Amino acid sequence: MKIKTLNDFFTSLSGRREKGVFFYRINGYNEEIDDFIHKYYEASRQNGVVIEGRIPNPDDNNLSYYSEMMGMDFQLSLEFISVSLKKWLPRMNDYQRETVSAAIYKCLNSLKEAGKNENMLKNAYIKFMCWLYYKFERIVSQLGNEVVPKILYEADISNYELMLISILSIAGCDVVLLQYNGDADYLKLDQQSGISDELVIGNIRKFPEGYSLKKVRADIQEDHNNEMLYGTLPRLSNCTNAWITGKKVLDDIRTPIQLRSKDSNFYYNCFCRVNGVEDRLTYINELYDFGAEIKNSSRKLIVVNGEIPVPTMEEINLIQRRNTYQRQDQMLVDLSNNIRCPGNIDFQRIVNKAFLDVALKEAKREGMNINRLTNKCVYLVCWLKRYVLKEFSDWKESDIGCFIHMGACKTENEVLFLKLLGRLPLDVLILVPNLNEKCLLEDELLYEQNYTSSLNVDKFPMGATDLQVGTMAYHAERELDTLLYQDSGFYRNQQFSKANAITLRTMYEEIQILWKEELKYRPNFGTTEGVVNVPVIFSKVSGVKNGDINAYWNSIKELMDDAVFLNTTVPYIEPNSPNPVKAYATEFYKNGRLLRNKIKEHKSYQYAYLREEMQEHILDKLQLLIDQKLIKGTFENGTEYTIIATVLNLDKDLIRMLQSFDFTRTNPKLVYINVTEKMISLEDSIIVAFLNLIGFDIVFFVPTGYQSIEKFFNRNIFEEHQIGEYVYDLQIPDLKLPPTILNGSWRNIFKRR
Repeated sequence: MKIKTLNDFFTSLSGRREKGVFFYRINGYNEEIDDFIHKYYEASRQNGVVIEGRIPNPDDNNLSYYSEMMGMDFQLSLEFISVSLKKWLPRMNDYQRETVSAAIYKCLNSLKEAGKNENMLKNAYIKFMCWLYYKFERIVSQLGNEVVPKILYEADISNYELMLISILSIAGCDVVLLQYNGDADYLKLDQQSGISDELVIGNIRKFPEGYSLKKVRADIQEDHNNEMLYGTLPRLSNCTNAWITGKKVLDDIRTPIQLRSKDSNFYYNCFCRVNGVEDRLTYINELYDFGAEIKNSSRKLIVVNGEIPVPTMEEINLIQRRNTYQRQDQMLVDLSNNIRCPGNIDFQRIVNKAFLDVALKEAKREGMNINRLTNKCVYLVCWLKRYVLKEFSDWKESDIGCFIHMGACKTENEVLFLKLLGRLPLDVLILVPNLNEKCLLEDELLYEQNYTSSLNVDKFPMGATDLQVGTMAYHAERELDTLLYQDSGFYRNQQFSKANAITLRTMYEEIQILWKEELKYRPNFGTTEGVVNVPVIFSKVSGVKNGDINAYWNSIKELMDDAVFLNTTVPYIEPNSPNPVKAYATEFYKNGRLLRNKIKEHKSYQYAYLREEMQEHILDKLQLLIDQKLIKGTFENGTEYTIIATVLNLDKDLIRMLQSFDFTRTNPKLVYINVTEKMISLEDSIIVAFLNLIGFDIVFFVPTGYQSIEKFFNRNIFEEHQIGEYVYDLQIPDLKLPPTILNGSWRNIFKRR
């Protein structure tokens, strides 16, 4: 028979439209087919036969036993086959023996009609008998029962195997062939698909690489293990969004709990994201009224503005777990044991199930391993304890709290936590009023409402002081601003707050060309998701071109302007120079991370007056400088603390340059001249490496060609230009004066007049 749905395979014999069986080939994959294969595998294992790889031919022992028991006589007659089966497979009843005999006779007779001789028919008959005895004896005695026996075959089937499987299908078995390589080989044996049907359902694709019944078995075992993880399941399940009108999300969340539905087996929650704003003039006031109404209705409300703060080390240390795990299930057991709600076991079970649901699904993501999953789950448990177990542990069935995330979700861990929250008795609302922000959250339960207007709002209004409303003219200007400066090649002042420096490999002659050029005109400049790629110069110039001292100094003078920090003293910072940050540097760095809040709140912090974006940029690059181990001794002898102290104690002139640094315009510069035999200090090396990361152009002029700047770098991070002969004992002139002559200067190279 033909199926209507895949579930037809699991219908009892009397429950089928007529007394018949199904024989299907599966040549492709989707999630529905995967679920079916898992279910059909279990049914075949319990009440049928699973064949992985081809059925082996009868060996000498098999044939010897058959000959001893049955002899080697053969007749192509229904009576002979029936009598032989009664002796060979005595557990079969008369009905089963009759159907199998008839099917074998029909198959052998078709072979005879195809021109096969007596000996070939005999060999096929003996092969079928051996296969029935050694491989299928358990199911031939179940033919005709209410539970239809099943065969699951995984391989490219051979001709004689197809004959035998067809015999069993005719006799009353359901059959499924898994063909990972498609239908081509099968159709060589059954050109008209007369023996079986191809499964055709929507959205089928090629089987995933490595898919097999072995993997299916492992999945089933994993599912069984996971069932044991959950323990006692909660009495209530989530009904998420199915009850909402979808007309306006805020109104749906306002709906009183008792009006959402009457089924006592569920709790009814919202999990929604609103992109953009309906009305820019009233948006802030509308949010304020919404928040006030939620609180006035005695519902608990939690608001997170921007990124959810990562767990502190104190929070992480409170999570009871082992140092390492070899098994995923053991890790999840240990971490879920941290989810405790004394006095409210119902809520604890709901939270625990949601945690395991999300964690197990995340475990199946491509590239996931147990260490990454452990770290993610530790974050989840920390946030659960901070926001859920602490705030909602007194939950009752008549309660639905509200969690609002103001702004796009921008990290994987944040996305995972919100997926978890969306499965709890909470209304979860993600507000993304700024359409230029990209929210990473995707979930099958999430409902989205989209508006076309955009508004930049950083904070959910909780008090009267948060109420700020722009005029129509103000919003019109912002809209024009977006049109002008979004992907247009034009940039407004200080448009970007984040940047990554890319060191350019240049010819020596290109330095002067690029030096005063705005960053946006340089090669490899670009912006990606709000981050600027800043192309910078980082070079050492060794020697003096043609030995012409006057032209040498003139070429350096031509680089000088107000954006250049000039240093001619070597070293610039002595190792024992006073540094008010040095005594506290060890307090600012723990477990591989800068403690930013502690740094900013400390009395020794000198950058509090800078733009907030620049402060963050400085700390970002300080963290990067440590992580990249550019400076020798990092994580070996405490050099990381010297790095922190040095970067947090920059010269005031350098700080002012950073304050005015716009990542799309002309960047600040450092010219460092060393005419001596002295090495630059560790502190000098730290400052130079840091300024390179933060976006400075840097050029060292070393007329002696000495190894004067390389000592403290773990690798070569600059480009060296050998431009001429080495010259010693030079006196540095006043480089702020204009060039005295232009012969031999940068301009002469390109014949400028």
